[in-house]
Amino acid sequence: MGYWIIRLVGATLRWEIKDSQRLDSVLAAGQRLILAFWHGRIFMATYYFRNRGIVVMTSQHRDGEYIARVINRFGYQAARGSSSRGSLGAIVECLRAMKDGSDMGLTIDGPRGPRYVAKPGAAYLAKKSGNPVVPFNVSVRKKWVLQSWDRFEFPLPFSRAVVLVGNPIYVEANATRDQIEAAERQIQRSLDELRERGDSWWETPSAVRR
Repeated sequence: MGYWIIRLVGATLRWEIKDSQRLDSVLAAGQRLILAFWHGRIFMATYYFRNRGIVVMTSQHRDGEYIARVINRFGYQAARGSSSRGSLGAIVECLRAMKDGSDMGLTIDGPRGPRYVAKPGAAYLAKKSGNPVVPFNVSVRKKWVLQSWDRFEFPLPFSRAVVLVGNPIYVEANATRDQIEAAERQIQRSLDELRERGDSWWETPSAVRR
């Protein structure tokens, strides 16, 4: 049911993407993407980035199993683990997948929150793989917001949707702990800015949108 709901509603959305060249530049350089986004935006992100073979880290909890089943039908692969359970095995699996040519995605405040607080992991993956973290955000104009910990967003059919892509964030292979933590703060700031800008997208005059 989850697959069909996302497929049918996603097809009606009127999509707009900004700064997609940031994705293209990474791929053109022969690198892979480590896509970081918020857990509550899974619905829209799943549809937009479908059928690209992206590996997504999902939790070993029951909700992670449901998510894995749905995203598999959209052409994703699931690495089972999270910040709380099975993280080491999932990280190894993600590193192997990127080495084999796959991009990967992280719901960076999952699996249990706090909402909009980026957890460690993405910067470490960037350091170990040599690939950049690319934050992105998806906002929809009309939606239902569930009373879950992540305030999961369910877009209304035929709504407008905007995908905003942040600058790639690189972490050197010899980065120190302090440098990794600085990269983590940069990821947090980028995701906060993208979300705030995306959620106010239709309130901002088009002439001043960036």
